[in-house]
Amino acid sequence: MYSQNDLDEAVSAGAISAQSAASLRNFIATQRSAPTVDEEQFRFITGFNDIFVSIAAGILLLAVGWIGQWLGTSLGLGVDGDGPSFLAPAAVAATSWGLALFFTARRRMALPSILLLLAFVGASFATAAFALVLVIGPAALDNNPQMGGVLGAVAGLVAAAGAWLHWKRFQVPITVAAGAAAVAAIAVGLMLAALGESFEDSRNLILGFVLTLGIGIFFVAMRWDSSDPARLTRRSDVAFWLHLLAAPMIVHPVFTLLGLNDGNATIGEGLVVVLLYVVIGLAALAIDRRALLVSALAYVLFALNEMFKQFGAIELNIALTALVIGSALLLLSAFWHQAREAVVRPLPEGLRAKLPVLDRTVLASQPAA
Repeated sequence: MYSQNDLDEAVSAGAISAQSAASLRNFIATQRSAPTVDEEQFRFITGFNDIFVSIAAGILLLAVGWIGQWLGTSLGLGVDGDGPSFLAPAAVAATSWGLALFFTARRRMALPSILLLLAFVGASFATAAFALVLVIGPAALDNNPQMGGVLGAVAGLVAAAGAWLHWKRFQVPITVAAGAAAVAAIAVGLMLAALGESFEDSRNLILGFVLTLGIGIFFVAMRWDSSDPARLTRRSDVAFWLHLLAAPMIVHPVFTLLGLNDGNATIGEGLVVVLLYVVIGLAALAIDRRALLVSALAYVLFALNEMFKQFGAIELNIALTALVIGSALLLLSAFWHQAREAVVRPLPEGLRAKLPVLDRTVLASQPAA
């Protein structure tokens, strides 16, 4: 199994011509009866060896973290003596980087590279957080949300720096999204610190802030997407992960602010949710990204379930909800390209130029950048 990026690298190395790569893309698209631009391809797994190495790496990182925690508590470097020690995540981060030098830089294995990156950035965050708690003392965090917010922001800064270093060395596409998540953590931490003890009464303000951050990440994703409308390079993979991060940051605050997370929904609220899902679906079609639809799926399922209850279909409400949504999504998947054409073609030319193109024959005739 070969990814678009593998073909790009083969062309760059002179192993095959750009025309041959374009012909291969055309052939695969024809076999699938769908344009390659609508496949939303990204490299996730190239074979069972990816799963094998990922499991082995996970076991090794667990062992290293366990040993680091034992060593930390033995040396008195745990929070409150026997609490979490910064040595555990530090060992995980160092091991993740070392493994990436082989499995990412040399072997170019997709799934292990993703897991090792997430382990490295997450462990960097935890290392900074535990070290700071150890230095200032756990008591300083009691009833002190400002300190907690500042601590989270500093840990986020360390994680963002780690993501940047990882990107400079390995350039795994998900790294940019991990860095964006760390930056979002910095912003939320600083906001919580600014709100202080009033943060519990500022729930809607925090949700609105997260929504704003999500929209910002969405525009960053669109910037990466618009730089590769043919979806033939690593930039498209970077955009995919950014969209995957932005989607829940946009969808969750919107539906929470609508009151959908209070345990029940009226018919009116359910109709609003369904209409919003339709709008989200149109946006997903326009940008050719399914992450928005998946992120909002749980909310629309809940809303439809409550609506069927209101109409008296209590025994079959779950089955009817699954039937409606499952059928709709399968039909959309089957006719995704046709639906995209109906949505994109009426848009202004300037806007269409920033979206993934519709005509795959134009794409395939051009060598990847």
